Amino acid sequence: MLSRKGLIPEDYLLTRLAEDVLQPKFKSKPRKARFVAKNGACNVAHTNIREQGRFLQDVFTTLVDLKWLHTLLIFTMSFLCSWLLFGMIWWLIAFGHGDLDPKGDDFVPCVTDVHSFSSAFLFSIEVQVTIGFGGRMITEECVSAIVILIIQNIVGLVINAIMLGCIFMKTAQANRRAETLIFSKHAVITVRNNKLCFMFRLGDLRKSMIISATVHVQVVRKTVTNEGEMVPLDQIDIQMDNPVGTNSIFLVSPLIISHVIDKNSPLYDLSAADLQHEDIEVIVILEGVVETTGITTQARTSYLSDEILWGERFVPTVSEEEGMYAVDYSKFGKTIKVATPSCSARALDEAGGLERFKLPESSSAGASMRRRILKHQQTKEMS
Repeated sequence: MLSRKGLIPEDYLLTRLAEDVLQPKFKSKPRKARFVAKNGACNVAHTNIREQGRFLQDVFTTLVDLKWLHTLLIFTMSFLCSWLLFGMIWWLIAFGHGDLDPKGDDFVPCVTDVHSFSSAFLFSIEVQVTIGFGGRMITEECVSAIVILIIQNIVGLVINAIMLGCIFMKTAQANRRAETLIFSKHAVITVRNNKLCFMFRLGDLRKSMIISATVHVQVVRKTVTNEGEMVPLDQIDIQMDNPVGTNSIFLVSPLIISHVIDKNSPLYDLSAADLQHEDIEVIVILEGVVETTGITTQARTSYLSDEILWGERFVPTVSEEEGMYAVDYSKFGKTIKVATPSCSARALDEAGGLERFKLPESSSAGASMRRRILKHQQTKEMS
């Protein structure tokens, strides 16, 4: 197992985002409203919902989704109300049978030692939580009392099952495990294997693994259809080039997830200049099964255009020390500048690809290719 050093560096914050505070922040333009926050929360407000009764049709999920204060309040009030309700019923049974008035020794009450509402309330608590102090007990004198005893026990079991299950689900929610799944604060666009790629880094701080972990990435942008319909949040899936070559990733150490910007990519026409004023948001979703609990968990984050660094790449975090691999999380979000074409992937392909871009400046082919790229960028700006 990998040795993990510096899990909480002083320069980082305890969030799902491992961020490098020394990274430059671009504030050249107003930041657009996020669809997904950096910590994974969805920035969507649901308004004008007329059919509120639909939430009551799924009471258990509604209780789990409530805040802890509201859940504990409902937990307490459900028991108090049931004790008071059945305390009132036991008092009415005693009142109707005449148990509240002093009688002779031959009188058999429905419930012994119930002389007031307070004693009836205490008997209700003893029945529902099966305390059984021994001072009060039901007799076979009243059939109605036996029926109420059965009903209260069933109601008590139902309340216990619902409320305890709700408390358990809130404490074992999958998003708790996602707190230790971290993403790099910035994404980068640079050259990898002679192709322009969009990349980000993710990692897991725990030694217990995420089984069958998969990564899904979407680009959210405002688009207009050919018919003139404006789609304010058009979600476009992009294909990721996972480092292990399959749909799943082996997240035992921090991984750099890469997307090759080709003709099928929504980032195909994006250049370094366009990135500064383009309103796009790249949403990253990591899903998997928690090894220790078997519960499916999901971690999310997003990158706005000013959080995507052009011409930089991530520094390595894994090194071999004393016969084992060590992960240095202080380098998790650090990047270095590398030589990267500033044109879009489309312009690069039309100019002959990256191989021709690497030709010496004095080469006629290299100079010709650069003129074609410059002309393509000028034509795009004029249009």
